[in-house]
Amino acid sequence: MYNSPMMFLSRQTIFLLAFLAPAFVPRPGEAGPPVDPPHTFTLSGDHFLLDGKPFQIIAGEMHYARIPREYWRHRLRMARAMGLNTVATYVFWNYHEPRQGEFDFTSERRDLAAFIRTAAEEGLWVIIRPGPYACAEWEFGGYPWWLLRDPNLVVRGMDPDFLGAAEKYLARLGREVAPLQVTRGGPVIMVQVENEYGSFGSDRAFMEKMRDYTVAAGFDVPLFTADGPTQCRDGHLPGVLPAINGDVNPVSLRDTVRKYNGGSGPFFCPEFYPGWLDHWGEAHAVVPAGKLTPGLDALLSAGVSVNLYMLHGGTNFGFTSGANYGGRFQPQPTSYDYDAPLDEAGRPTPKYFALREVILGNLPPGATVPAPPPAHPVIEIPPVELTETAPLFDGLPEPIPSERTLTMEEAGVGSGYILYRTTLSSPGGGRLSIEELRDYGVVFLDGRRIADLDRRHRQKSLPIPAGPRDRTLDILVENGGRINYGRQLTDNRKGITRGVTLNGTPLRGWKIYPLPLADISSWDFSEGGAGDLPAFHRGEFSLDRTGDTFLDMGAWGKGCVWVNGHNLGRYWYIGPQQTLYCPGTWLKKGPNEIVV
Repeated sequence: MYNSPMMFLSRQTIFLLAFLAPAFVPRPGEAGPPVDPPHTFTLSGDHFLLDGKPFQIIAGEMHYARIPREYWRHRLRMARAMGLNTVATYVFWNYHEPRQGEFDFTSERRDLAAFIRTAAEEGLWVIIRPGPYACAEWEFGGYPWWLLRDPNLVVRGMDPDFLGAAEKYLARLGREVAPLQVTRGGPVIMVQVENEYGSFGSDRAFMEKMRDYTVAAGFDVPLFTADGPTQCRDGHLPGVLPAINGDVNPVSLRDTVRKYNGGSGPFFCPEFYPGWLDHWGEAHAVVPAGKLTPGLDALLSAGVSVNLYMLHGGTNFGFTSGANYGGRFQPQPTSYDYDAPLDEAGRPTPKYFALREVILGNLPPGATVPAPPPAHPVIEIPPVELTETAPLFDGLPEPIPSERTLTMEEAGVGSGYILYRTTLSSPGGGRLSIEELRDYGVVFLDGRRIADLDRRHRQKSLPIPAGPRDRTLDILVENGGRINYGRQLTDNRKGITRGVTLNGTPLRGWKIYPLPLADISSWDFSEGGAGDLPAFHRGEFSLDRTGDTFLDMGAWGKGCVWVNGHNLGRYWYIGPQQTLYCPGTWLKKGPNEIVV
């Protein structure tokens, strides 16, 4: 789906394209029985023991938040058909507590307990990775934006306000899923403490707090940490199994675990990477299967437990994608395809079958594995004309008056956009500087677009031409995703975070318009265009059958797409992503609405 568009399209037209799934012939097979009576899962010497017998975890990672709920079972069946016996998932704190004190474990894709029960029904054990920090190329690494409303709060450390919020989150999570642990008749066999902390810091007291909060939340199955081989020194905890991420061989993995675990195992690689992540403006990551199969075979044949990260990446729907900072800001795209064995739409790739062959060759004698289920249907839709427009500047909410620019967090908005407006009282021009623009800004003068500024390129200033007094200056800013990895995680406020100057003089008297765009149903549309100004464009298409499809956005610039009210995510002409995945379950027979 990263190929160039099949044809050039006008700005008022998009194509919906069907990508053909790899062909295979389903064979009858069986999945394991659902978990029902209580089991035991323990650590003993170099082995995991399930009901007292050695058990090798062969797992795959998928995140329920990145998969349409209606497709959870299909993706889990694909995991079982690969020969896996376990599924692992991160839990994203910000997905379940979008506003402080308001938890959501039921709406849309948030029903984690239902996901876990479905895994059990498909014969899979479950590993939960609840953070509170996850990374995962997810917005803010899973931390909620509202933590940043306090300008003095510091995340991922011993700040008492942060610790208090994290403790409440883990306690609430425990109410939802602790009853689903293997000790109580459920499928959850292990829980991770924090995540890759050794890549961030070395505060043992902080990690002990995270462990204690996890235990207090009711988790009584074995706990583990996950770090790279060298980072394990700072990330491990006495009494908690150290597990080792990355491209490791059995000998080095065992040596590292024994070093930090009192000379004992068991041995677990919670992140074996069959693919890799993408950034906007960079090439799509590709990891050939031939580079993976020898390493996976070596680990499995040596008895090491393994989790494929990712088995199925899915999609960063809406504004959930994060960012890295490798010397510069690196936002991540909507697609979390990850070059994984299952593609973004959940279809098996050649890599899936190559790794499946390795896994099947390492299963116990007599083990049975079902054939992969059929992929969901895909459809192609004729071009859709977008005939109605709602200019952004015509439908602004009530502004927040402020002498200085406010961050998005101070303005009470966590994602989407924010508009800053002021009046230039001086007739002169000069140099406009926006300090700490985060992350993409479009500048308008009296309703005319004069510049785009991109944090990736450290762009923060532009010339302002001379003109009459009382000109209107607008700066529209997009939150491109909060950083999810590294030390910059602690400096993650969005919008204009330090102010705006003209020729060195601070500009005052702002009207600030928060634009989270959580619901666009209230915008007023009419026929006509908006020129070069930001706007919503609406159209309609009719279907006599539904199926998965992809929206080709290659002829557009930068923005987001909603289909029947679902925010599919961001598009950006710089790539590598040029199409947006539209799940068939979000389409309907008859008329369908699309807004760009």
